[in-house]
Amino acid sequence: MARHIVKIDFEGREYSLETGRFAKFANSVMVSCGETMVLVTAVASEKENNEIDYLPLQVEYREKTASAGKFPGGFLKREGRPSEHEILCARLIDRPIRPMIPKTWHYETQIIATVFSSDPNVDADTLAAVGASSALMISDIPFVGPISEVKVGRIDGEFVANPSFEQLKNSDIDITVAGTDDSIVMVEGESKEISEEEFLSALSFAHSKIKILNKLQSDFANGVSKEKRAFVEKTPPEELVEIVSNAIYEDLVNYVHSVTTKKERHNMRLELYEKALASAQSHYESKEVEDEVMMPDSLEKDVEEILAKLEKKEMRKMILTEGKRLDGRGLTEIRPISCEVGLLPRTHGSSLFTRGETQSLSTVTLGTKDDEQMVDGLLPVYTQPFYLHYNFPPFCTGEVGRLGGINRREIGHGNLAERALKQMVPNQTEFPYTIRVVSDILESNGSSSMATVCAGSLALFDAGVPMKKPVAGIAMGLIKEENDVAILSDILGDEDFLGDMDFKVAGTADGITACQMDIKIQGLSMEIMKKALEQARQGRLYILSIMNSTISQPRDDISPYAPRFTNIKIPTDTIGAVIGTGGETIRSIIAQTGTSINIDDTGNVMIAATNAEDAEKAVKLIQALIRKPTAGEVYTATVVEVREGLGAIVEFLPKKQGLLHISEIAHERTNSVGSVLKVGDVLDLKLIEITRDGKFRFSRKALLPRPEKGVDTESKQVSAERQKNSYRKRNN
Repeated sequence: MARHIVKIDFEGREYSLETGRFAKFANSVMVSCGETMVLVTAVASEKENNEIDYLPLQVEYREKTASAGKFPGGFLKREGRPSEHEILCARLIDRPIRPMIPKTWHYETQIIATVFSSDPNVDADTLAAVGASSALMISDIPFVGPISEVKVGRIDGEFVANPSFEQLKNSDIDITVAGTDDSIVMVEGESKEISEEEFLSALSFAHSKIKILNKLQSDFANGVSKEKRAFVEKTPPEELVEIVSNAIYEDLVNYVHSVTTKKERHNMRLELYEKALASAQSHYESKEVEDEVMMPDSLEKDVEEILAKLEKKEMRKMILTEGKRLDGRGLTEIRPISCEVGLLPRTHGSSLFTRGETQSLSTVTLGTKDDEQMVDGLLPVYTQPFYLHYNFPPFCTGEVGRLGGINRREIGHGNLAERALKQMVPNQTEFPYTIRVVSDILESNGSSSMATVCAGSLALFDAGVPMKKPVAGIAMGLIKEENDVAILSDILGDEDFLGDMDFKVAGTADGITACQMDIKIQGLSMEIMKKALEQARQGRLYILSIMNSTISQPRDDISPYAPRFTNIKIPTDTIGAVIGTGGETIRSIIAQTGTSINIDDTGNVMIAATNAEDAEKAVKLIQALIRKPTAGEVYTATVVEVREGLGAIVEFLPKKQGLLHISEIAHERTNSVGSVLKVGDVLDLKLIEITRDGKFRFSRKALLPRPEKGVDTESKQVSAERQKNSYRKRNN
């Protein structure tokens, strides 16, 4: 393929798509904007996998540290497994791309986006999504594109497309939006309590920019001549559809209208499947005898697919015509909610949030600066004082599964809940703790990420974290057949699977703090979006009212098991003395006191301890380190060395030593230092002199009472004899 490139000016920067120069064995596109360059490849296997019944699409996003002129952090100086940021970026590519490829495409397909040059003013994630769409456009893979992706910020009331990292620091919106020319297909992001109207305005602004990038892709693809692979979507035989429908349709209608729990629906599906399969097998067995017609190899899969389609059709019909849902609720009705807090006594904060058949057990742990999450990527290393982890074990859906590493879904759902809550978490000036929230999903039937938001907010209140406001979340669904539309509040798992939209909205009573939306259909109007947002707001307010009835404000005090902070200020010129060579001194204090200590460049010392005694001990040790020796003061010193004929070396302050001369040990003569002092002895001494060269001289006898006259006659006689001898020597 010859080199082909198209360019436009996009938001003041050159935005280009190029192929034919890099990775020519793959369908590859190099996307460039500013000095950021992302190579995206799309490859599909030549052989179809008939053993699967899903779309085998794999999307990977990788950042080369060399792209930012950096070395990989850690011991191994080579990129390893993807970071959370890379996984989240891969999801931002996958989610809008996947609905655009036919579900019956059973050829292994892989999209890999690699950042080879990173400009700090141009984020690579949205470029990678545009590159993925472009690579599919010029490939032989069936793809209903293009789709484009932009990030929206708002600074001083003005929307900005693809803002830089620095601009985002001053933005009250950080939302990534993907779409076609006709509609928005994906939204993900966070905001600072914006209204529903402001949210819609951000989407409208994003869509106007998406259309520009879609045209760029179309112009790019028009310059590359490559035919799409011959592909016909497989559907079950009409004869089999009729057999299955005749066998189970009445039972299916009754089940859809009457069975309201997830487990009962699961059991009923199995019964209907077995009945439909038996009917189909009986039909083909009889046909084999009469007409020599062979039973299809894919009979079981076909029956399962037909049953799913019949169920979907009947469920959607019931919702649109009767306004009744699978569990018997109305369209706007929220499932029963219960909230509990403080149920785990040894944690710093805990809550149990149950909504219908979805349940999150969340905990909060308060820590020190040492517990902050360090993030090392293309940007300069930074730390996060607040983070949330989400766990989705297999038992929460009543299934058996392998317990391995954290999967992409867990990372994505945890990130969404973290974004929703962090807007209301106090900064470290107000609350100097590192905060970790963990949500363990114990039951799941729809929107466990939004249950995590609610449970996390309750647990933070229970932990005494001074949250600005409580936060709740709700998942909205959509059923659309031509002009008939039904918007569903608080959707079930089956309603998500069989519906047309999964729209999660989290926020406070005053605005939206996070959102995530995936659309499965084309042509979703802004009017429908507006109605869904208002319905979500009403649902959110209802959920908040129930949460507030359990706990309406943070507890007055933190857990007795959480660390307590003591702050002291030390002169900046003494910081080195407190830290010591290679951190030796500060580590010693931490080991002696069982505390955690952090010192900033201004001399602010923060001591974290679980009891006041340890904190006070640490304070005294630090104050002793920075205390300046003053002549005339009394110090408690420890003997570190005994020198006969000279005296003793004593340590009177940490890392400070002085001399207790033999003549200053006692009023009476000391013939042997070792007979009076031993290494390790602790005694009070008076600092009698600081010499010009900075040495310290101490006295013990200055603190001892003077002996009465006549008590030490022997010493006086010895002294008088010495004076006589000295006099004789001078005269001779």
